[in-house]
Amino acid sequence: MSGDSIYRITEIIGTSQTSWEDAARNAVETASKTLRDLRVAEIVKLDMVIEDGKVVAYRARVNLSFKYETEGK
Repeated sequence: MSGDSIYRITEIIGTSQTSWEDAARNAVETASKTLRDLRVAEIVKLDMVIEDGKVVAYRARVNLSFKYETEGK
């Protein structure tokens, strides 16, 4: 059997009232509770939620790659 692997990428959005870094960390830590074997997190977009002229949340859009499990493995 070869050592070849297949990885899947999923996009998630993390939020934080503090920073983009915390938003990205929240996304990864939350996803790691249900996705196994996470490999790479790529930040693809940063934005903010604004209410009444004030920043109320930071958002980080994250592409996560994880090992795709196939039957029989």
